[in-house]
Parts: sequence; structure tokens; C-alpha cells
Amino acid sequence: MAEVSETSDSHVAENAAAIADAAENAIARKNAILLAVCQSVNGAAAPLSIGLGGVVGSYLLAADKSLATAPVTGFNLGAALMSIPAAMLMRRIGRRSGFTIGAMIGATAMLFAVQAIRMQSFWLFVLALMVAGSSNAFVQQYRFAAADRGLPEYKPKAISIVLVGGIAAAIVGPQMILNFKDFLQPIPFAGAFLWGTGLFGISILVIRFMEPGHPTKTAEELAGKPQRPLIEIMAQPRFIVAAICGTASYALMSFVMTAAPLAMLACGFDVDDSTWGIQWHVMAMFMPSFFTGHLIARYGKVRIVAIGLLILSAGAIVSLNGISLAHFYLTLILLGIGWNFGFIGATSMITDTYEPHEKNRAQGANDFILFGTVAFASLMSGFSLNIMGWEFINWIVFPVVAICLAALWWLAVGKAPARLEPRL
Repeated sequence: MAEVSETSDSHVAENAAAIADAAENAIARKNAILLAVCQSVNGAAAPLSIGLGGVVGSYLLAADKSLATAPVTGFNLGAALMSIPAAMLMRRIGRRSGFTIGAMIGATAMLFAVQAIRMQSFWLFVLALMVAGSSNAFVQQYRFAAADRGLPEYKPKAISIVLVGGIAAAIVGPQMILNFKDFLQPIPFAGAFLWGTGLFGISILVIRFMEPGHPTKTAEELAGKPQRPLIEIMAQPRFIVAAICGTASYALMSFVMTAAPLAMLACGFDVDDSTWGIQWHVMAMFMPSFFTGHLIARYGKVRIVAIGLLILSAGAIVSLNGISLAHFYLTLILLGIGWNFGFIGATSMITDTYEPHEKNRAQGANDFILFGTVAFASLMSGFSLNIMGWEFINWIVFPVVAICLAALWWLAVGKAPARLEPRL
């Protein structure tokens, strides 16, 4: 009789645990969907700023065009500089309040950009996009916020759901350019930024419905688990490899993509052609998110990151074989898909390296490294295109990919075991 009672109690406990797990994943799914909506509107500032950044920069520069991509660099630099403060701010005031502040910064930046173009001030426009980039630092935290809830195996799917919102952003941002770039004629391009201000207001309303992150653990629950120094977290082999691959995926994508609109103009295509190219590129960045999480769950993070890096290389190969509109578009599409696999896989790897109470510092440090490198890559993109040409831009991809693949191989063969022993 006692055995029957124990068996019954065991079944009850298992059922209760299953219900609790399902409820936790349901909360994670709800948050991920809300964050995907915010990604679709706030994330549109990135293709808007990047798609027009180099073009407006070239328009505002009278002679030397080598600094034309400086506004895009400003955007990425703003994201890098704000990455750690944004993470720390949200640690103090919570995700919802932090994301609201980020949206307000974004709306201000769009108005700032309008004024800079009206004044025909190149450096003021660079500063405006730097402010827009600082807002993007909050947007980049959406993927980490999605991983705040849910069971470990659900986190890659939650991250993927958020990035699905980028599909809408890929449409909204370029459409702002195509439909409103002449809205404030005779001042070119400024109308697109003016209309961009309204996007941030939508996210302020949506984010209010987001559930808070996982309840903070009590002192008793954290007994024996003190918050480690940041350097100790970053020194883990898995963190190092994930940061290298995630940063390389993003920086290579930015390096080639930033130069692409200017290269297309130099080849005789117009602004509408380059804008459509950026739209296809950004859609390719986020469209695979429908299944990237499932692929990671089935094949492992390391394999998916490696595939993403190989796809980036395929894009460079296509670009080196021609300069027709089709070559540019296919290159940009492959860049987007490669970025998706590499970035989501590397982000999922990063979440394996810290405890929940360590997340803000670890995430902020990762994004600081990532966007600092991306800012440098976008700046060098303009210089490299102006001095070395479009072919040189694409040849750079191969050695960087080779280094990343070597690091992944080192991790995969067991030379660098992960502290939390996740599935590779």
C-alpha cells in the first residue's frame, strides 16, 4: 500500500512539474511574440539608417567620399557604446522600462537626423545616427530578454521568434526610404527619417504587456553561487568562441553590406535599386528565424554557426563573379542568411555561459565587443571601397571565416568543454 502511495505521489509530482514547465514556456512564448512586434517596428530604424546612411553621407560630402559610410559607423558605434549602459540600466529598472527609454531615444534620433539633413551638416548627421545606434543597443537586448524565461531547450526558439520580427522590419525600413525619401522636398531623404519617429511610439505601447523576467533568486537559492567577476565569465572557452563567431558573423555582414549600396551606385544603379537590395538582405537576415531555433535544437549550435559562416563565404564567392544587379542581390541575400545562422547560434552559445543573476553584465560585455567591432568594420568599409575596390571587400571574408571555423572545431572536438555542459 505504501508503495502505491509513493508511486501516486511521484506521478503527481511529475505532472505538477510538467504543468509548471509548460506554463514557463508559455510565458516565454508570449514575451517573445511581443518582443518580435517591437523588433518589427524599432528594428526598422536599422535598415532605414544603414540603407540611407552611406547615401546621405555621400550627398552631404562635397569632395572626398571616403568618409561616406561614417554615418553608418556612427550608428554601430552608438550601439557599442550604449550596449553595457543599456544592460546595466535594465538590470536596475527592468526590461519594460528600459525598452521604453530606448524607444524614446530612437524617436529623438530620427528627428535629429531630419534636422541634420536640413542643415546639410555631415557631422551632425553622423551624430544623429550615433544616437539612433544607441537606441539600437536596446533593440539588441530583445533577443536576450526572450531568453529570460522558458526552459533551456526553449531559449533558442524564443530568440528565433524575436528575430522573426526582423522580417517586418526588413519591409518597413526600406519602404520608409522608397515612399518617403522625397516627402520633405526639396530636401532629399529627410522625410524617411521623419516618418521613422512614429515607429518607436508603437513599441512603447506594446512593451507594456510584457511579463517580467524570471523572479530573482533569493540569497538562500544563490548560496554557493556568488556572482563571478566578469573577466571569469568572459574567460570561458565557450564564451570566447561564441563571441568571436558572433562578432565575426555580424562584422563581416556589416563590412560587405555597408559598402554594397555605394558599390551599386558606382556600377550605374540608382538609390531605388540599392534600397531594394537592402530590403532583400534584411529579409534574408530574419526569414530563416522561422526554423533556425529548430535546426539548433536538432543539430547543435556549433554546426549551425559553422554553416552560417560558410554561407557568408558563398556570398563573397557570388560577388567576386560579377557586378550585375542579380550578383549584388544574391550576395546580399546570402549575407543575410549567413548572418542569421551565425548570429543566432552564437547568441545561444553565449546564454550557456552565465547564470541568470550574471546575465546583464555578460550580455552587455558581449554586445560591447560585437558592436565596437561592427562599428570599426563599417568605417573601414568606406575606406576600403574607396581605396581598394569592391573585390577587396569580398576577399576579406575568407580569412576571417577560416579563423572562426578553426575556433569552432577546437570547441567541438572537446578541447574547450563548456562549464554548463550544453549541447554543442
